[in-house]
Amino acid sequence: MPRPFGQWTSRLWRAHTRASAASRPVALTAAVSGSAIVVAAATATMTTKEDATSPAAASLLGPVSTASSSPGYVTSVAKVAGRASIPCEAESNPHHVVGSGGKVSHFKNPYPSWSNPVGFVSMVRNVLWPLITGDLKQPDTSPPTVPVVTPQWLPERFPAESQSSSPSSPGKLRATWLGHACYYVEFPSGLRVLFDPVFEDRCSPFTFLGPKRYTPRPCAIADIPTIDAVVISHSHYDHLSHTSVLEIQKSHPDVQFFVGLGLEKWFRKSGLKNVTELDWWEDAELTVQVADKSGKGTGGGGGSDADQAKGSTRSISARVSCLPCQHTSARSLLDKDTTLWCSWGVKSGGRSVWFGGDTGYRAVPRLPRGVDDYGPEYEALPRCPQFKQIGELRGPFDLGLIPIGAYYPRAAFSAMHANPFDSVEIFRDTRCQRAMGIHWGTWALTMEEVLEPPRVLREALKRRGLPETGVFDVCDIGESREF
Repeated sequence: MPRPFGQWTSRLWRAHTRASAASRPVALTAAVSGSAIVVAAATATMTTKEDATSPAAASLLGPVSTASSSPGYVTSVAKVAGRASIPCEAESNPHHVVGSGGKVSHFKNPYPSWSNPVGFVSMVRNVLWPLITGDLKQPDTSPPTVPVVTPQWLPERFPAESQSSSPSSPGKLRATWLGHACYYVEFPSGLRVLFDPVFEDRCSPFTFLGPKRYTPRPCAIADIPTIDAVVISHSHYDHLSHTSVLEIQKSHPDVQFFVGLGLEKWFRKSGLKNVTELDWWEDAELTVQVADKSGKGTGGGGGSDADQAKGSTRSISARVSCLPCQHTSARSLLDKDTTLWCSWGVKSGGRSVWFGGDTGYRAVPRLPRGVDDYGPEYEALPRCPQFKQIGELRGPFDLGLIPIGAYYPRAAFSAMHANPFDSVEIFRDTRCQRAMGIHWGTWALTMEEVLEPPRVLREALKRRGLPETGVFDVCDIGESREF
């Protein structure tokens, strides 16, 4: 006999209440990482974190600095004219949606590997209803989960002469996981890059609502000694934090921000000036001039006494490339897909990193739990072709930072969030030599158990005949690995 409506609404409320606990994953928050909605329709008059940390009200952060140089170094960026090494079909920008005025109004995923899974009907069918009926359960975020250690940075930007790199023998990359999709990469050239920094407890527009960390931050922004560049994959709250970017700008006034099309306006409105906006397959050259009082750099000698006192400078150069991925963007109900989602390549000093940010690979239909969606009957599901294009045209990469989490239920999230089996295929397509898993271990955004992604990653590697460790790994939060 059907249950009375009051009983069903009571169960719905209880499911929402459970989802509103400390971990606060999907349920009625509508998967912040996927939709960035977080019940925004009912909060038009509420104060958001971005309101609270606007330049006019940033009392906790202090005034936003507009200085153009940091102590000891100066950065500059020049866009590369044209787009080199680009697929033929990308020349027409199939990801652009042009409005009536002839301008790009928003963006889309242009391939059959995409479906739009995070609509209301899909969320009710694949997430809310299974929660109500008990077919889905919230992941357990109680400790212990992912170990957290204090990061250890390299003591100096430039290695000793005996350890210095050369074009024929570049030094090692050092990559430190700071939780979720945030990685700090120290290049042997001396370049220091921070990817998708979010240091708040909640990845949400609000301080009181939305997914909350179940693992602590390994450090504060102020603990990071040098940041030359910040690379942002897209606008979702688990990848872009208003508070964090303001604090980074305050601590490192000459930091350069690299963002996808449409997002520069948000940064400039926030008071940040050093912003470079790129489309897929576009590149920029980053130059860092570092003061070198040892006199071993260029520019010292032969000048005035004042110039001699300042010492010489050493120059670091990097190529930053905006590359495709398969995802969405939004920070409210009103700006869905109006800014571009991207993966990124960074090359400097003979070493290269591909940052996947947040991406899907295939759109998987609704299947019973435990069914292998890489089985023979699903082999023909379309795969996003852009990753092979990246590998063929811009690879290989020494290191890939590839998402492995926030994927279940697959019918709701597969098109926009890779599971570890997808991640291994992306690893192969992009021709990364080594990889580290990101986008897990910090916020419970979806319904898989919090420690499931590394376990499934090992299964996926084994299926492909790859070693379960030493090729595509995970690490503790705060841990560094060298490549």
